[in-house]
Amino acid sequence: MKESELIYDWNTIDYEIKRVSSQHPHDVWFDDETLRDGLQSPSARNPTITQKIELIDYMEKLGIQKVDLGLPGAGPFHIKHIDEMLSHMTENSYDLRPGCAVRTVVSDIEPLVDLQAKYERQIQASAFLGTSPIRQYTEGWDMERILSTAEKAVTFAVNNDIPVMFVTEDTTRSKPEEIKQVYTRAIELGADRICICDTCGHVTPNGVKKLLGFIQEEVIPDSGVKRRDIEVNWHGHQDRGLGVANNLAAVEAGADVIHGTALGVGERAGNAPLDQTLVNLSLMGVISNDLTSLNDYMKKAHEYIEVDLPRNYPVFGKDAFETGTGVHASAVVKAMKKGDDWLADRIYSGVPAQDYGLEQVIRIGHMSGRSNITWWLGKNNYEVTDDLVAHLFDIAKKQRRLMDDDEIHMEIKKWKKQ
Repeated sequence: MKESELIYDWNTIDYEIKRVSSQHPHDVWFDDETLRDGLQSPSARNPTITQKIELIDYMEKLGIQKVDLGLPGAGPFHIKHIDEMLSHMTENSYDLRPGCAVRTVVSDIEPLVDLQAKYERQIQASAFLGTSPIRQYTEGWDMERILSTAEKAVTFAVNNDIPVMFVTEDTTRSKPEEIKQVYTRAIELGADRICICDTCGHVTPNGVKKLLGFIQEEVIPDSGVKRRDIEVNWHGHQDRGLGVANNLAAVEAGADVIHGTALGVGERAGNAPLDQTLVNLSLMGVISNDLTSLNDYMKKAHEYIEVDLPRNYPVFGKDAFETGTGVHASAVVKAMKKGDDWLADRIYSGVPAQDYGLEQVIRIGHMSGRSNITWWLGKNNYEVTDDLVAHLFDIAKKQRRLMDDDEIHMEIKKWKKQ
């Protein structure tokens, strides 16, 4: 039977992400914020430079197009790390495009002038400035001050050939007329990239589509430039648990670059998880990146940044492709016995494990059937006998959780001594 006949996909009914390439500067790209916004997590550890470079290597291997290397305004230590990462990327001729987050002040942008000259490659200045009424009220700002601040920073960057991505913080809670005013001025001054931010994790997918529609249908055209000449970035957070859903909505609405971090690490509840975004867009057929090393990247991010990786985390958590339930395991085992990895990966999973460097795992526990035990024994090179299966079945039914492999080996050793 054809694979297409085995799964009826409701996701594709009357639904297609339509993207007219002539209206965009490039295909859908990704900006990995792990080493900047991710490290602002209250529980994050700042990796060593060697560890950061290893994470950079994974980004390149995964075909991620942009990376935020850090915040030079945070001081000399951070500038030194940015310098060393740029050196590594340049020496290895990486396609990964570097950028740095900067406040809209000249002193934050100045280090990029020197670094860009040193490595003879463009370094994007991601210049951020809060625009929401609540931020303006708290800071004592008005639009005149916001525009003046933006003008000084953008003009300095453009005059020094630094590419500018102008970022409005808290865009999703900002007034339309003020968003339009500040983006228009930034574009007039030479910023050819803008970033719409859900800084506080406020927006829903419907809000994403409405906001991006406003930016693309009104703000950009009224700024006197064509849509294809402006790179539209989307940057989301997880406060309401909608980071991935909002990222997908942003792609559907026409964003050119989607931001995220490994395992969703970031301030408060975190940034939108880049890993889950990549998986979903891959399954939707939007991107064709080789993601088989994505699991390794997530494991290293977990180790080096010390961000939690819950067992039930989608795709990359330990439990994601494991089962100890008899009915589920039986179906997976039957698929495996057919010698069909495609089938085994999908019979009880919406995500094919092998596409991300993983595999289905059968465990033994109180809800297991004999098929679990038979498969586990064969997988671990034991002779399968009725007596051994019966013994392990009896042991398993007395457990309150799934047994670790070491526990099963120990039980088999005890049984053999009887």
